[in-house]
Amino acid sequence: MAETVTTEMEDMRQKQAQLLSAALPYMQRYEHKTVVVKYGGHAMGDPELARAFARDIALLKQSGINPIVVHGGGPQIATMLNKLGLESRFENGLRVTDAKTVEVVEMVLAGSINKDIVAMINAEGEWAIGLCGKDGNMVFAEKARKTVIDPDSNIERVLDLGFVGEPVEVDRTLLDLLARSEMIPVIAPVAPGRDGHTYNINADTFAGAIAGALKAERLLFLTDVAGVLDSEGKLLKELTVAQAQALIADGTITGGMIPKVETCIAAIKRGVEGVVILNGKTAHAVLLELFTERGAGTLIVP
Repeated sequence: MAETVTTEMEDMRQKQAQLLSAALPYMQRYEHKTVVVKYGGHAMGDPELARAFARDIALLKQSGINPIVVHGGGPQIATMLNKLGLESRFENGLRVTDAKTVEVVEMVLAGSINKDIVAMINAEGEWAIGLCGKDGNMVFAEKARKTVIDPDSNIERVLDLGFVGEPVEVDRTLLDLLARSEMIPVIAPVAPGRDGHTYNINADTFAGAIAGALKAERLLFLTDVAGVLDSEGKLLKELTVAQAQALIADGTITGGMIPKVETCIAAIKRGVEGVVILNGKTAHAVLLELFTERGAGTLIVP
């Protein structure tokens, strides 16, 4: 019996050594590089997946990588609005954010959600710090202007979404300082405008702006799908910007994946080396993407 246990332990050590040996070249590739991870969706609501995510981020830091987390929180915002008796109004599927709603958005995103993520990463032995776009004048926003075509009249009109913003300025000074201080920034997508108002920003767009300003090596979007699929439903492992645009034009990429891919393309145009769409419902998706040969999602490159 003792000999069997010893053999099993030896086999386990061999497998661990093989895994580390396979991962080492990828760890070295990203050493001292910045990786921005947009975290949200189903992974955020599952305690086990959340702990796995926190371990991934801690391990990135321990491997000499500079991880930055940008998070969303749409479902949590909706829950709090319901608790407070505030009705959510939508225009063409987009939430209208009035003055009362943006206060709740800031409270939930920059408050409870942000601090929960910080606490999870800290529990894994690293130093995380919670921020939003307001801190250190990191991000300034302008009111988002969305236009739609009225299906009845075929006339273009501008949607007024209230205090929904787009990032227009990113100052990397604070993020550079934190990187030198060995701290992990966890950032909520809330930012001030030069007009004195607070704006709620789409977390994907916010992450793209941060990654672009830092010329990040990778920007990872954790979603609830495997990545970009071809016309037969098979995962596409890598796309150029031109190929991605062609797939949108021919209807292969549809629905909610279109704005996701367009955000990837915009981030690459800002200077990000590569953007990945991957399934955040897979435990340790971040490590699988960065530290394995095949990756875990769809990589979009220039």
